[in-house]
Parts: sequence; C-alpha cells; structure tokens
Amino acid sequence: MGLFRRTPKTVRLETDAPPGELGDVEPKATHVPWSLWTDGFGRLSVRALQIIVVVVVVAAIVIGLQQVTLVTIPLALSLILASAFAPLMAFLTRRGMPRLPATILTMLSIVIVLGLLGWLIVWAVRDQWDELSEQAQAGFQDVLAWVQTLPFEFLTAEQIDEWTATVLDFVTSAQFGSGAIAGVSAVASFATGFILMVTILFFFLKDGGIMWEFILRPFRGTNYQRARRIGDKTVTVLGSYVRGTATVALADSIGILIGLLILQVPLALPLAVLVFVLAFIPFVGATLAGTLAALVALVSNGWVNALFVIGVVVLVNQLEGNFLQPVLMGRTMKLHAFVILVALTVGTVVGGILGAILAVPITAAAWGVVQVWDGPHLPARWARKKDRLAT
Repeated sequence: MGLFRRTPKTVRLETDAPPGELGDVEPKATHVPWSLWTDGFGRLSVRALQIIVVVVVVAAIVIGLQQVTLVTIPLALSLILASAFAPLMAFLTRRGMPRLPATILTMLSIVIVLGLLGWLIVWAVRDQWDELSEQAQAGFQDVLAWVQTLPFEFLTAEQIDEWTATVLDFVTSAQFGSGAIAGVSAVASFATGFILMVTILFFFLKDGGIMWEFILRPFRGTNYQRARRIGDKTVTVLGSYVRGTATVALADSIGILIGLLILQVPLALPLAVLVFVLAFIPFVGATLAGTLAALVALVSNGWVNALFVIGVVVLVNQLEGNFLQPVLMGRTMKLHAFVILVALTVGTVVGGILGAILAVPITAAAWGVVQVWDGPHLPARWARKKDRLAT
C-alpha cells in the first residue's frame, strides 16, 4: 500500500502567534486532500467541459437567430450601413445641422447610392444575360471537351453525363418547382425585411448613440470603458470594411473592364458589373468572376485570348491584395487567409449567400474587439504577442 500513498500537495502552518514569535509552539501541518480535479487530467477535463458549454451556448444562439432571420438580417444590414455612413452623419452634425435633417439627408444619400448601383446592375445585365449565360455554358462545354482529349483519364464521359442528368432532374423535379413557388412568399418576406431595415437604419442613424448609452447603463468603471471601446471599434471596423471593400471592388471592376475592352472580349460591361458585385465575397467572388470572364473569352476569341483574360484577372487581384487592401482596409481588418476561408464556410453554411457576405465583416469586427479588450491599444491578454527573448 505504501506505493500508492500520496504526499500532501501543500503544507500550511497554523498558529495564533505573530510571525517570528513562535517560541516553543509546535506548528501544526494541515494536509490538503488530493482531488481527481486537481491533477493535469482533471484540469483538462474541466477545460473540455467549459468548451462544450460554450459551444452549446453559441449553437443555441445561432439556431435561435436562424429562427428570426426576418429580424436579425435587417438588423445586421442596418448596423453595417449605419456604420458605413457614420462619417457623413458626423460631418453633417459637426456643421451644426440638427440630427433629424442630417438623418434624412444621409438616408437619401444611401438610397441614391444603392439605387444607382442596382440600376447599373439591372441595366448592364438584363439585356445581355441570356447571351452571357449561353457563352458561359458553351465555354464550360469546351473545357469539358478539352479534358476528354487529355492523355490521362481525368473525367469520364459517363461521369459528366451523370452529373448533367442529376442537375436536370433536380431542375425539373417537384422539389425545385415547389421551391420556385415558395419564391412568391420569399418576395413578400424580402419586402417586409427591406421596410424593417429602412426603419431600423433611420433610428440607428438618428439615435444610435443614445441607444448605445442606454444599453451601457448597467456597466460601471472599467467595464463601462471596455463596453464603450467595443462599441466604437465595432462601428469603425464595419464602416471601414464596407467603404474599403466597395472602393476595392470598384477598382477591380474598372481594371478588369479595361483589360476586357483591350482584349475585345464581348459582354465586357456585364462582366465588370459582376466583378464588382462578387468582390464583396473574398476569394470566392474574384475566382467566380474570373472564371466566367475566361469562359466567355474562350468561346468568342479562343484559348489564347482566354489565357490573357486569366492573366488580367490575376494581375488585378494581385494589385488589389498587395496595394489597395493594405491602404484602404488597414491593419484593423487584416485577417489571415485561413480565418477568412473558415469564416466564409461557416457563413455560407449558416446563412447562404448573405451569410458569406456578412461573415468576413463580422469576423473582422470580432477581432477588432479583441484588439481593444484591455485598452485602446491593448489586446486581450491571450491575444498579445509573446516576447521570444523573454525567459
């Protein structure tokens, strides 16, 4: 039995005499009982249990938000748009304009910007969408035909036919038809959500600061200062992300439009508009737009022209990543590519296309909050850089 006897982990001396005046008093040793939760495996178990609890809480929140997307999506979009136009609102109020007229003028600016963007997309794509889709499909078929000529077996004709038949079966199935019929209710939901978004956006622009101060009433001292930093940082990051992404998307679309015009690729304007729209989805959007442009060039102008189009897309994306984004986006929203990919995947699974668009700014805002958790320029303790020379 002696082999399994554990020694006390700590020994505490108990006495009523002051330190240094023990005299002949014999100290008593108190043995702290050993526990299964105090060794290494026990601490690991506690951490695992804490992680499970956090995951369950986060999953419950996500599932709950999914049940009320008619409210959460307009709320998120309103917050992002209000953050993007906060500098204009601040500029007007600093000039002495009352908040109500400043809010109305800002709302009109948002309507004009979004209206012009929507009109440009509809005007550029509406009349040429059929031709654009036919060109893309023909280009895809040319790529498949070229794959069949490779000396090694990459895809068999049977596999291609099977995939095509699967897609056609789904499109002509009752499930797809019911989804199309359900689109009527989706339009009604969209209209309701849009009206709700405009209403929330109005109050965010007019009384956003008052609302935030009301939420912060329970906080005191250090917690109040931290909550203020979190709010300010979130608005700054979301606004900077939207303005920076829109500027980068505009530069990308103009650069690719110039390249397509020089290479005499048809449907250059609709392709440039799609580049602008898809640029709001990092990585994936640029890839889709470049692929579509290359397929159109392949059908109309041949392989060489398509390769030049791919070169133009790659060049524009490199200029964007190395020059535009660091200047326009700044370090605040600088996320690692792996983090962006994970955020895109989670956002797409949770919220579809809209989730993919919102995933990156929300992740950037969360990381910005971490960067000011302990001070204006002091990240949370676990997120601080370690001194490699420290021992």
